[in-house]
Amino acid sequence: MESVRVLSRRTVKPPSWCARELIPLTSWDVSMLAAEYIQKGLLFPAPPFPIFPDLIDHLEASLTDTLATYYPVAGRFITEQHRDDKEEEIVVGCSVSIDCDGQGVEIVRAVADGVAISDVIPPSSPNPGGLLQRFFPLDGAVNHDGHHVPLFVVQVTELLRDGAVFLGFAYNHALSDGTAFWDFINAWAHIARARINPHESGPPPLVVLKRWSADGGEPGPVVLRGYADASELIERMSPPPLREKMLHFSAETLAALKEKARQELVAAGDIQGAAAVTRFQALSSLLWRSITRARRLHTTTSTTVCRAAINNRGRLVPPLPKEYFGNTIYAISTSPPVRASELLDRGLGWAAAAVGRAVANHTDADIRSRVEAWTAKPVVYTLRFFDPNGTMMGSSPRFDMYGCDFGWGKPIAARSGRANKFDGKTSLYPGREGGGSIDAELVLEPQHMANLEHDQEFLFWATNTTSFRPQDSQ
Repeated sequence: MESVRVLSRRTVKPPSWCARELIPLTSWDVSMLAAEYIQKGLLFPAPPFPIFPDLIDHLEASLTDTLATYYPVAGRFITEQHRDDKEEEIVVGCSVSIDCDGQGVEIVRAVADGVAISDVIPPSSPNPGGLLQRFFPLDGAVNHDGHHVPLFVVQVTELLRDGAVFLGFAYNHALSDGTAFWDFINAWAHIARARINPHESGPPPLVVLKRWSADGGEPGPVVLRGYADASELIERMSPPPLREKMLHFSAETLAALKEKARQELVAAGDIQGAAAVTRFQALSSLLWRSITRARRLHTTTSTTVCRAAINNRGRLVPPLPKEYFGNTIYAISTSPPVRASELLDRGLGWAAAAVGRAVANHTDADIRSRVEAWTAKPVVYTLRFFDPNGTMMGSSPRFDMYGCDFGWGKPIAARSGRANKFDGKTSLYPGREGGGSIDAELVLEPQHMANLEHDQEFLFWATNTTSFRPQDSQ
């Protein structure tokens, strides 16, 4: 019988000479305080050395070195009250900062009895996370909990049937977005490889820790006016029962999907849209349309939109460096909302162009307008903010997940826990074979997933892949 047992825990701290400072969270960071920790993980083949103590010691030593640069990861959050200038007893608001005092991160060692690689990466699951969820620490933690629990914990789980290893990361999303998170993991992996093979060594990772400010000046605390403590904004919510399916789209399939969208746009006379269409837009369009049908929205008067998480770094003027450490993402949306029946009638190309316009309209001016609006009325994101008729594209196939070689080989698979999942959420990953392939982790309510499995357009593209045919394991 499958069981996962935690055997030990270690606290890992940055070197004592690291900077001790307070780093104020931006509006982008604070808005994440009610969301759950990022739960992403990598499955590796069996290492050529013992899990304990050799592997754990290896990961601990290299993580210590990595925290010398990424020392905020080893901190905790701290909330400070702000008082009226004239009447000190009146609290006008609060702000949250990273207290970089070297409190530490954790490495958890665990074993999974009776578990092998094939058990970890089935193509579908009636319970998002499933067995995998037991490979992730801090289950159910929201980012505000970073006031009293580590901002980063990794669980090293040995699959006892074949010796494979799963590294399950729990990472505070108010600390940074996925771009900076995967930069951190890759930096740790690079340092780990260099400890085994000196030829892999190089300069320390480059990271920009100074937070962004709208006026370009010295970043200061973002005051949540009207709140004595940030905890007043936190709402913990649980999603309904969900099902999850991992899909693989080869580079060839994505190219064909893009070409279909392009041809439809040319036929409709939208030459500009046809020239600008991308594989991401075509894939988003396919999933948006398929999920809308699976929900049977086209039989109602409901409207729908497609949302996608987008990186602000290169869209700001001046742009933020790609090494910027923090959150700088927004969820963009197709606009205006379209009736579900109209979305399906207009075709793949029209939907792809709608996604493309949403991307193109996300400019420096749009970003700054959103920051200004948020500052006037701060909010934190919870499941309540997600439209039950819309779809959401998260994560990114640009993240270098399969470059994370800690010294005993590249990952076999990238997976996630159950955190931050809801009906209509799709997380995109790079395909392991590279070359522009994409893996899509799709989450739906059970009846919606059952309907999707009979959707002809979806089945045509999801099963015409070169290396993976999604099949329900139930």
